[in-house]
Amino acid sequence: MKHIGAHVSAAGGVENAPLNAARIGARAFALFTKNQRQWKAKPLSQASIRLFRKHCEKEGFSPEQILPHDSYLINLGHPDEEGLAKSRAAFLNEFQRCEQLGLIYLNFHPGSHLRKVSEDACLRRISESINITLDKTQTVTAVIENTSGQGSNIGYRFEHLAAIIDRIEDKKRVGVCLDTCHAFTAGYDLKTKEGYHATMAAFDAVVGLNYLKGMHLNDSKKDYKSRVDRHANIGKGLLGLDTFRFIMADPRLDEIPLILETPDETLWKKEIQQLYQMT
Repeated sequence: MKHIGAHVSAAGGVENAPLNAARIGARAFALFTKNQRQWKAKPLSQASIRLFRKHCEKEGFSPEQILPHDSYLINLGHPDEEGLAKSRAAFLNEFQRCEQLGLIYLNFHPGSHLRKVSEDACLRRISESINITLDKTQTVTAVIENTSGQGSNIGYRFEHLAAIIDRIEDKKRVGVCLDTCHAFTAGYDLKTKEGYHATMAAFDAVVGLNYLKGMHLNDSKKDYKSRVDRHANIGKGLLGLDTFRFIMADPRLDEIPLILETPDETLWKKEIQQLYQMT
């Protein structure tokens, strides 16, 4: 069974996210547990935690179908010690917030070398950052998102993801979220049937489908191998509808959260219905 949803607003409190997801017919959702553009946030109140859990249960969302995302400010591969320490502290706080809410995943962009260190040095630092956080927490899985490779961002090759995972001490608490726009603009063909199956075969060979914990379903405003991250609504970009038909027909992608991050949120309900019609 496919579980499709969107990255919904948690404005007014995290407890509103499952209600917002239910309103658009979602069977999965993503959220920020704090303001994604600020380093610090007020602690979650017991009332918000209780209501979040209650609303998830009422609307039928299990932890396996919820894919929270961390702050965009965090850079786990930061080449400077001050920036790295700040990122690691914020990342730990994100994990702790997820644990309080009863969530089991935290999705994040791996990091950037800022052109100050090599890609390999950055990858090693990212793995070290994840290990530190996993050692201080108990239940949440670190879900690494592939990137477009824009600027100095790491994670645009499957080999990057594999290198990070290879150095993680607790392999049971690490996974991957595969973003369709990011993969396409990084140079993985998802547009043709042959390309889609070749890309998924490459992911399985290099990373392992057993590590795939979720996907972001986004069309792309930018072309293949452009290394530019610009999402488009489903069928309105350079990927087109066939890519999403391949995904909906792939039984290996059942039971994981399939999350829209498309720019026009007024279309989310329609897009969710459209994707379910492809199954």
